Amino acid sequence: MTLKSRPLVSVLRIGLINYNTGLQLQKMLSNQSIDHHRWDFHNYLILQEHKPVYTIGIRRQDYIEEDEKRLRKLGAEFYRTNRGGLITFHGPGQLVAYPIIHLQQFTPSMRWYVSALEELIIRTCRELGIAEATRTEHTGIWVKDRKICAIGVHGSRYITTHGIGLNCCTNLKWFEHIVPCGIEGKGVTSLSEQLDRRVTVEESIEVLLKMFAEVFQCQLCEENNNT
Repeated sequence: MTLKSRPLVSVLRIGLINYNTGLQLQKMLSNQSIDHHRWDFHNYLILQEHKPVYTIGIRRQDYIEEDEKRLRKLGAEFYRTNRGGLITFHGPGQLVAYPIIHLQQFTPSMRWYVSALEELIIRTCRELGIAEATRTEHTGIWVKDRKICAIGVHGSRYITTHGIGLNCCTNLKWFEHIVPCGIEGKGVTSLSEQLDRRVTVEESIEVLLKMFAEVFQCQLCEENNNT
């Protein structure tokens, strides 16, 4: 694939926002007219952090109203979403990356897309010095029996929303109040914990962008966040 034929993806660095603001931004960017040719779709990669929030995906049957009230009392928000997966936590120090892309510009397969996200995080972790980061039979990316990155996506008419949550310097105590992604007996970790130094979201973004261009075979273009 030549450079000119590679899809263009605009990068939006949003910073720290509440979860609902992020949802509305995803909705706005993904609701481009489907009447246009797939190559007219404007692809985006949203990079952000969220204020403390617990979110549940489409497999939400294990969490009832009492659980929601309990988690809100901790000082976090709570949202039920249309992404795949069970419950997880987003908060400051976690890099949340949402690719809003048209898969027909890449590979028209959600299976391929999830695999590409996994490869993206594995390469990012390894570039930062965590060689053990890998896939398992469970979703997400793991370092031994601890999850370092959650993956939960949604696709409609080849357009993707939601994405990944990579723990950089996240306060991992928030995860103690849930069973992350519904997997019993497993823990969570972060880049900072694994590397025994503070790894910021900003540092992680630079590595992730490099790996995103490689894995997705695309051109990246930085945009301001006034979208």
